[in-house]
Amino acid sequence: MRRPADIAKEEDLMGTLVELSSAFEGIASMRIAQIKNQVQQSSQFFNELWHIYSQLRAGDAFSFGRIESKGKEIMDKELLIIITAEGGLSGDIDQKLVEMMLASYNKNNNDIIAIGRHGATQLAQRGIACLRFFKLPQKDININVEPVEQLVRRYRTTQLFYQQYISLMVQTVRRIELSNAVAQRGQATSMSKEDIIDTTTYIFEPSSYEVAAHLERSMIKIAITELILESKLAQYASRFRAMTASHELADSSKQSLHIEYNRARRSIKDERLKEVINGLKRSSVRRAYS
Repeated sequence: MRRPADIAKEEDLMGTLVELSSAFEGIASMRIAQIKNQVQQSSQFFNELWHIYSQLRAGDAFSFGRIESKGKEIMDKELLIIITAEGGLSGDIDQKLVEMMLASYNKNNNDIIAIGRHGATQLAQRGIACLRFFKLPQKDININVEPVEQLVRRYRTTQLFYQQYISLMVQTVRRIELSNAVAQRGQATSMSKEDIIDTTTYIFEPSSYEVAAHLERSMIKIAITELILESKLAQYASRFRAMTASHELADSSKQSLHIEYNRARRSIKDERLKEVINGLKRSSVRRAYS
C-alpha cells in the first residue's frame, strides 16, 4: 500500500486539476454566450442588407460582387474553405472535418484555404498544400474576412466546411456552398419587396451595378464571418463538454484518492496497534515465565 504522504500529494494535484477544469468550463460558457450575441447582431445587419439588395437586383443570380465589365478572369475551379480550431484541443471533430473535405477533393479541380492552424497542420501531414492559410481570429468582433472574400471572387464556386453548433452537448461537421449560404440567409428574412429600388426613383453612384456588387461583397463577408463564429461556437461547446467531463473525472479521482488516503492512514494505525498489542503479549509471557 502506498504511503499516505504520497497519496496526499496526488490528492492535492487532483484538486488543482478540479479547479482548473472548472475555470476553463466557466470561460467556455462565457465565450459561448458572447458569440451567440455577436451572431444575433450580425444576423440583424445581414437582414437589413438583404432587404435592400432584394429590392435592387434585377435578376435572381448572385454574382459574388463581381463586375464583369472589369474583365477580371474567373478561375474555372472550385475553392474549398475549411474552418478548424487554432490549437489541438478540439477533439476529433477537426479530423472529421478534414476527412469530409478530402472525400470530394481533387487537386486538379480544387484549391484549399485553411482557417485555423489545426486544419492546416492535418492537411500538411497528409501531404496536401493549402493555397492560403489564415489564423482563426482570436476576437469575436470586427473580424476582418476581406482577404478571404477577395479570394472567393476569383473562383467560380466556393464550398465551406465548418463545425456546426447544434446544442451545448452536440456538435457536428457540415459543408455548404457559399452562394447557397447567402441565399438561405436571405430567404429566412421576412421582408416585403413592394418598394422596388431602381434608377427611376434613386440616383446610384457610380452605378446600380456597382451598388449591387458592393452589397453582394458585404453579404459574403457577413456569411463567412457568421460561419467562422458558428465554428468557434461549436469549438467552445466541444471544449465546454471536454472540461465538464474532465472536471467530473478529476473530482471523482480526488474523492477516490481521499478514501485511499484515509484507508492508508487507518492501515498504518492498525499496524502500529497490532505491534503494541503483540509487544504487550510478549511482555506478559516473559513476566509469566520469570
